[in-house]
This record gives sequence, C-alpha cells and structure tokens, in this order.
Amino acid sequence: MLKKQTVWLLTMLSLMIVLSVYYMTSPGSGDLAYLPDGEDSAEEAASDAAGEDNAKKNDSEADVNDISNLKEDQLFTSIRMEIEDERSAAKDRLDDVVASSTASVDEKNEAKDKMNQLEEISRKEKILEESIIASADYGDVLVRHEDDKVQVHVKESEQLSKSEVVNIMQMVRDEFGDIEVNVDQQAATK
Repeated sequence: MLKKQTVWLLTMLSLMIVLSVYYMTSPGSGDLAYLPDGEDSAEEAASDAAGEDNAKKNDSEADVNDISNLKEDQLFTSIRMEIEDERSAAKDRLDDVVASSTASVDEKNEAKDKMNQLEEISRKEKILEESIIASADYGDVLVRHEDDKVQVHVKESEQLSKSEVVNIMQMVRDEFGDIEVNVDQQAATK
C-alpha cells in the first residue's frame, strides 16, 4: 500500500503534467506579454499597421527618430543595470568574507557593515529618483552615489530652472545629509 506522501506526490506530478500538456496544446499559447493599460494589443497593432501602410511610408524619418529615442530612453536603464551589477558583485565579495572561516570577527563585522551601507545607498537612490520624478514629472531621473558625491541626471525637454535645481539638491541633502551634489540635465526629445 502506498503512503499518503507518495500518493500526494504522484497526484501533484500528474496535475502538473496535465496542466503542462493543456498549456502547450491550447490555442493561442504563444508568448504572453504584459501591456499596461491604454496600450494596444499585438493583434490590434498588427491590424492598425496593415491599414496604415501608406502613411508609414511617408513617415520613414519619424521611424529613425523613434529608434534613436529608444536608445536614449534606455541609457538611464543601462546605467542603472551596470551600477546594480557592480554592487551585486561587491555584495557577493563581502558575503564571501562573512561566510569565510578564515576571516576574523572584525573583518566579518566590517563586511556586514559595508553590505548594509550598499543596500542603504541603493534604497536612498531609488527613493530620491521616485521623489524627484513625482515632484515635477520629469521624463526620467538617475541618482548615483559615488565617492562622497551624488550625481543627479534629469531627463527633461525644457531647461531646468535654478529653483528646480536647488529643490533637487535639497532633496538629495535631506536623504543623504551634507554631501556634494551635482545636477545634470539630459535633453529629452519628444
């Protein structure tokens, strides 16, 4: 006689197999994508594209501009990913020190403190980015804390006013304390 655990396991495996077969054979089982509210589905976009073929031939320059805008929009994202990768590598190295049997207690404590600092800096950068975007509805904001200095890059179509720069600098100082702050602007294309 089979044990209850074995029956349970076999039942769950059978269910998983049935669901997998159903998913694979169901119509429309292509790739799924998340589309935020207000955007067309792929099918609607395809039918619109077929209906507007003549209009698109005239707008070939606009397509080139869209591609360049996409690259500009991805700049902040790629920089964020690089920073995150560097910090993850640093955290991994520090985690190795903490897990090491040869490291002293002081070295382990120092590694833990540095890991906490990295996490705190990342958290503050994210809070600042969200706060600055919410304060004036900028296109995008990138905040980087490096070597006792904070770099803030703002993507905006219009020139930042002095009051906006001062406001951003004050927000950074409120979050990080008395620290050198540089605010740069990247022109956003519309």
